[in-house]
Amino acid sequence: MLCNISSRNILVRATQLASFGAESAQLKYLRRHLDARFRADCHLNRKFRTIGTMMVDTGATAGPRAVVNILPERENLEGGGYASGGWKSDDGKLSCGYSSFRGKRASMEDFFDIKTSNVDEKDVFMFGIFDGHGGSLAAEYLKDHLFENLLKHPQFMMNTKLAISETYQKTDSDFLKQESNTYRDDGSTASTAVLVGSHLYVANVGDSRAVISKAGIAIALSDDHKPNRSDERKRIENAGGVVMWAGTWRVGGVLAMSRAFGNRMLKQFVVADPEIQEEELDEELEFLVLASDGLWDVVPNEDAVSLARMEDDPEAAARKLTETAFTRGSADNITCIVVRFQHEIMDVDTDAPQDV
Repeated sequence: MLCNISSRNILVRATQLASFGAESAQLKYLRRHLDARFRADCHLNRKFRTIGTMMVDTGATAGPRAVVNILPERENLEGGGYASGGWKSDDGKLSCGYSSFRGKRASMEDFFDIKTSNVDEKDVFMFGIFDGHGGSLAAEYLKDHLFENLLKHPQFMMNTKLAISETYQKTDSDFLKQESNTYRDDGSTASTAVLVGSHLYVANVGDSRAVISKAGIAIALSDDHKPNRSDERKRIENAGGVVMWAGTWRVGGVLAMSRAFGNRMLKQFVVADPEIQEEELDEELEFLVLASDGLWDVVPNEDAVSLARMEDDPEAAARKLTETAFTRGSADNITCIVVRFQHEIMDVDTDAPQDV
């Protein structure tokens, strides 16, 4: 994520001034790599492992739960800077595709994760976008730990919203402790979607975003955490912080978002408390798009839904969105996940847990 708005403007203007021939060559290079690389890896390199239990304040524990990592063990984004792939559940009820592109940035600070598990005889699917700033450590830590911590929470099935909220905050605390003896101040967004039965839980910290298509209508399931949001500004100022204009609105004149993981120097004001929305699966809910702001900076919600609807294959849809953001001049890393729901074979789960 580009936290320096001046750098963003310079890169965008440089892109706008580039010749059409150079832009076309870059796009062809991107498409060639997206088509050729990593397609087979997501199907062949799945890793199975069992995670243990986690002690919590109540003293309760959750039993071991087998987790399937949908993604290959490592995605090589530093060489060519591209990764794409797709996956479909064994019963065919759900499919997803991902596309991640380093873009015009010198380094890759976006990470993403896709996992599935079976808890209490219910299938659980987890999708996450983590957009780092000030370095990649926080985003990589979330990829490695956030969903594992969530599955260990003893209230995960009984009160999923509570489990997500507490897991976000615990994972943030764990990361800060790990980095307490360093001079770094990495941070990251997190936009996640967790499907439990017929209930979709979307949680957000930062300015990555989740958008669904419902009967062709784009509906945002997250609200970007920007310092100039009236409620966010009030929260920051009540905590003793300030929101200043420095090319854009920033917390303390530094950070262009009001919530994030990490960022210990601003932690009093920049919290990792997620906003969570719940959506019941029905026949109108076609698909979900999770993406870093490298996409949303140049692709409005409505455009993202329109473009994704043109593709039946979610991997092709994810790649189309990434390509579009790049050609429209995005100066950031660009990562997105598209999740498609197959309602013609999807059973309605009337016994799905309700939050209290």
